[in-house]
Amino acid sequence: MILQFDGVSYRYPRVQDRVLTNINLSISPGEMVLLAGASGSGKSTFCRACIGLVPHFYGGELSGRVFVSGLNTRQEPVYRLFTKAGLVFQNPDAQLFNQTVEAELAYGLESLGLASEEIERRMAWAAALTGLEALMERPPYSLSGGEKQRLALGAVLALRPPLLILDEPFANLDPEGAEDLRRILNAIRSEGTAVIIVEHRIHKLAADADRLIILSQGRVVADGPPRQVLADDVSSYGLNLPPLVKLFRDKGWKEVSLTVEEALKFIRSKDPSFQEQAVRQVKGFGEDSENISKGAAPVVEISALWFAYEGQAVLKGIDLTLYSGECIALLGRNGAGKTTLVKHFNGLLRGQKGQVRIFGKDAGKTPVSELAREVGFAWQNPNDQLFQSSIREEILAGPKALGVYNSEWCEGLFERFHLKPLLDRTPFLLSEGEKKRVSFASALAAQPGLVVLDEPTAGQDESFRRELGRLIKELRQAGKTVVLVTHDLEFAAEQADRWLVMAEGKIIVEGTPETVMTDSETLKNAGLRPIQAFRLHQALRTQ
Repeated sequence: MILQFDGVSYRYPRVQDRVLTNINLSISPGEMVLLAGASGSGKSTFCRACIGLVPHFYGGELSGRVFVSGLNTRQEPVYRLFTKAGLVFQNPDAQLFNQTVEAELAYGLESLGLASEEIERRMAWAAALTGLEALMERPPYSLSGGEKQRLALGAVLALRPPLLILDEPFANLDPEGAEDLRRILNAIRSEGTAVIIVEHRIHKLAADADRLIILSQGRVVADGPPRQVLADDVSSYGLNLPPLVKLFRDKGWKEVSLTVEEALKFIRSKDPSFQEQAVRQVKGFGEDSENISKGAAPVVEISALWFAYEGQAVLKGIDLTLYSGECIALLGRNGAGKTTLVKHFNGLLRGQKGQVRIFGKDAGKTPVSELAREVGFAWQNPNDQLFQSSIREEILAGPKALGVYNSEWCEGLFERFHLKPLLDRTPFLLSEGEKKRVSFASALAAQPGLVVLDEPTAGQDESFRRELGRLIKELRQAGKTVVLVTHDLEFAAEQADRWLVMAEGKIIVEGTPETVMTDSETLKNAGLRPIQAFRLHQALRTQ
């Protein structure tokens, strides 16, 4: 066995409740295991226990035994375990600290005292596998979120551990990057590496995984082949069910289909009347959206915007208008310029050419402090915007500084984002998903007219996704404009009635979700793929 948990329970220091309770499981070489569960179910703690960070780094009370490649993690120091099990953290910034991508890949290998020829060979292999060859001289801080994730993965892969653990690896990857990651994981498992993937968006790997393990309140409540586990009612565990599984369940079709091909096979095996009904019922995109913004006033007006970092053009002649009451999805590959574009909305960046007007104000001449009253941001990495000693102070800092504090509104945000029990805690000790919720509340606390949410569903369970969807609808009905910068095309299809697709610093297509997904060639050029429900809908219409 590569990994064995034998009656493992654990609680953190100064915390009364256990985070893990009586975990018993084992994982063999070459197995791919998908670990799922609601936020706070114990998934990240499980990962830390696999590499000895629990209890050596975090302290606390651990009972039972964890074995990695036969080594008892309680009896071995962490530095002896890291060649046996490698963990790619949910937040890649937490494990990147060297000056260049090349140095990051080399660091762990040099720590092992390997010969220079072996170091070069492993670095070249890991860089090629993760698509980092063109980035070797770049400093990690300059990379996009998805590029950082690939770098963290490459640095761990270079060590060639027999057990690879990834915490939310798909959260910041574009669809093309997600397909590349699937290819990487299938390649290394074929060589005997065991892989554990912690993921909320389980449809990314459900068809590939050997096992799906569900944690709930620190206990294993399901463990088996994904089809077997998903055939049962697991909705109470806060899972983001695979879109086709959810679609079939909503229609009352008793079949577990994980791919479009499987879904088509099932529908086509039925009688003609069933197939006709399926054509009418299967859509799954934009069904609830309504163009609230028709005839509304412009909120963002951008014309011929150019912006460059160190002489390298990142935005190339952007023209864009956003209206009151809209929900817009900004899509594209990692590094396409999406985050750079939205940073012009509140003056954090100012273009070298072109004009940006926000609520009629010239963003190039208006102080950031003034634009902050109108524009709320929740960044892709919430750690970039946390600075207060308590969650309460973090959320209230903006509205109090701007003189727009509304106690009733802010109390509602505490309730909506499930933050009331956490208000006196420091935000820096929260899980990544909890930090994200704090950043959402902070962005909304001053009641801005324009809200930008960068990767809002990353690290969030189904309960939060539904709550966020309700909030977006309420904001739009109140005339607010919402911009989603996201790789989660399922969520974008549910919420946004206009998609803007970027590639190489330009907007290459815009329109309704259906219009954009129909343009398969342009989507492919942008590293995107139509969502499963749309592909199924199109296949049924053309059969």
